[in-house]
Amino acid sequence: MEWTAPAIILDIRPHGEGGVIATLLTEEHGRHAGLAKGGASRGQAALWQPGNLVEARWVARLPEQLGALSAELVHPAAALAMEDPLALAALRSACAVAETALPEREAHPRIFHGLVAFIAALARGTELALPDLVRWEADLLADLGYGLDFSACAVTGSRDDLAFVSPRSARAVSASAAGEWRDRLLPLPAFLLGQGPSGPLDWAAGLRLTGHFLARDVYGVQHRGLPAARLMLADVLAGMQTR
Repeated sequence: MEWTAPAIILDIRPHGEGGVIATLLTEEHGRHAGLAKGGASRGQAALWQPGNLVEARWVARLPEQLGALSAELVHPAAALAMEDPLALAALRSACAVAETALPEREAHPRIFHGLVAFIAALARGTELALPDLVRWEADLLADLGYGLDFSACAVTGSRDDLAFVSPRSARAVSASAAGEWRDRLLPLPAFLLGQGPSGPLDWAAGLRLTGHFLARDVYGVQHRGLPAARLMLADVLAGMQTR
């Protein structure tokens, strides 16, 4: 058994003497792990970093085996993000969510391409990438069967003035219909509706929104919390808002 494909490195962990077990995301093969011999060596360590885009090759005698991985670097996203705490936190968060939320070896092409687009945007600046990250998390929820509905107000049916999301139904609610329930609803940032520019407060609101449903519907089923890297991203954004 063998395949070669563009891939995103999601996670690595040491294995044996100098090797790593790497988890990748590909378009056709989904979240897929393999053993990279020498992956922890000085010559290969920079390659096997979460967030990097690579051309990967996986080989195994039987399809159910772990298999052997090799790769060539295409885009060093991890190294490029090192000098920007927010960019690094966002990259690590996205990789951690993909690694822990997606089923193993199940194709999710929209999620793969969305993550590639986010990594490309990150190279151009966090102000472009953070809205993409929130939209990517919303797409991931939809792909897993937990889509958010921003099409119309759950109370009135109106498509105007949508400002909140119900934490129970995942449906949008207009500002006028929120009434006394306003404080119990999740703010819906305008960029998720394709309206206007965004900043740290909007990104934080978007992450609270998607994070609520990730925690309840994806990780709640697994009886675990959000990944530590995802929580760290929220902390980094909170620190930006207090400066």
